[in-house]
Amino acid sequence: MRTWQVGDVMTTDVATVDEAAPYREIVDVMTARRVSAVPVVDDFRRVLGVISEADLLHKVELIGTPHGPRLFEGRRRHATRVKADASVARDLMTAPAITTMDGTTVVEAAKTMNRAGVKRLPVIDDLGRLVGIVSRGDLLKVHLRHDDDIRHDVVTEVLHRILGISDDAVTVNVAAGAVTLAGRLDRRSSAELAAHLAAQVSGVVGVVDQIGYDIDDVDPARYRSGTPTGIL
Repeated sequence: MRTWQVGDVMTTDVATVDEAAPYREIVDVMTARRVSAVPVVDDFRRVLGVISEADLLHKVELIGTPHGPRLFEGRRRHATRVKADASVARDLMTAPAITTMDGTTVVEAAKTMNRAGVKRLPVIDDLGRLVGIVSRGDLLKVHLRHDDDIRHDVVTEVLHRILGISDDAVTVNVAAGAVTLAGRLDRRSSAELAAHLAAQVSGVVGVVDQIGYDIDDVDPARYRSGTPTGIL
């Protein structure tokens, strides 16, 4: 079963700067392209770092404020002061850049963004060269899939191809990305697996599992014939 990957949602026309780009040029590029960050690349388009609006705003933040080094200076203030005094990309960028690859699933990309606390990821190939960029907004595109497309994947990929379940055994309805499975199978494990796999189809926001079963092969000691497995 194929799930959506970064390559399905990323932007390929990426605004970039080189490491020698001056502050004003970086601001001009970001303003002209209406982006909030740019990757810094070398001559081979390998990603060296990323400059965001937050990196640039340190200079604005400390305008007119004495900000020389202090005897006891915290890490955060030191970083702010250094970037406020920086004039070229190599000193302004955050490095190394947190990156991803176009074959990464949107789920894993979202987890990476969350762990790293970033809003976008440069997308690189096997040689570390920039091929695109993916933002939080891009990852949400997976939930713009039409309900009919989602239903098709649940029926053909999950029920038919993976589980070998016939159309008359389980019905599938999709509304606003929420999948409802109803019907009856012989075993509880099959019913639960159908719901679990359906939840992994790209664009699914939730699964209501109303599949009954004849035999509880998951917990025989608590066997209950015909009981739906629950809601995911």
